[in-house]
This record gives sequence, structure tokens and C-alpha cells, in this order.
Amino acid sequence: MKKTVLFTLLLLITAGLFAQKGGVAPLAKGDKQLNFGTGFTNYGLPVYVSMDFAVHKDVTITPEVHVKFDDDIRGGILFKADYHWNYLIGIPSNWDFYAGARVGVDFGDATDLDLGIQVGGRWYWSEKWGLNLELGGGTGFGTTFGLSMKL
Repeated sequence: MKKTVLFTLLLLITAGLFAQKGGVAPLAKGDKQLNFGTGFTNYGLPVYVSMDFAVHKDVTITPEVHVKFDDDIRGGILFKADYHWNYLIGIPSNWDFYAGARVGVDFGDATDLDLGIQVGGRWYWSEKWGLNLELGGGTGFGTTFGLSMKL
């Protein structure tokens, strides 16, 4: 698992060395972005779908639904708020680095609260599509990776 995360980070960093300079946020206020993928948690293999809503050039609000497959199947919903660092650190527009907090619930045999923080990034290989990687800490969701599609 650690090798996969390290490989993905290395791939994103290497691609960034060849990126065109920019400094414009990937999403403008009012834009939306669909995210989907899989990952790793202490509670099974997750599959997720989420939608970023840009409420400011640097801030997104994101509802997310996920299912975790382990000995049993658990579902959940969470809401995230993220600050995007693009303008502040002047990174190229085909990159997106963010950090934020989340709150949600997981349903299964019992209902569990999911509180935590996350840090993540995206690399867009086109105007519409990108790869995403997010590392989460807290009571529930863990590391996820997948695709993002600007709408």
C-alpha cells in the first residue's frame, strides 16, 4: 500500500516538473467537478463518488458517497470543505493542491461518525480530466485515488 502511494506521488511530482507555468485555479467560482475512484482504509476497500462545488476561487464544498467492501459492506456519506492553494503558492493551472476538513457518517451494523482532515492534489492532463490523490486522517476514510472530470 505504501509503495502504491509513494509511486503515485512520485508520478505526480515528475509530471509537474514538465508542467507549464500558470498560477490559475483549476475551478472558478460556480464551477463543478466530478470525482470518483478507490483507495485504502482500515475498514476495507472503498469506492467513492463526489462532486466539488467551487464557492470561491480558493474554496470548494464537496458532498461524497462511498461504499467500503470488507467482511461486510458499509456505506457512508460525508461533506468536505477544502482550501485550494493554487493562487497563494502560484502553481501551474494543471495542478491543484488542497487541504481541508470533513464530517460524515458510515452505515452498516452500526452508525459511526467520520470526522477528519485531508490533504490532496490533482494533475490535469487535459482541460477536462485529471488524476487525484487524497490522504485523509481521522476516524473514518483513508487514502483515495481516482479521476476528476470538470463539468
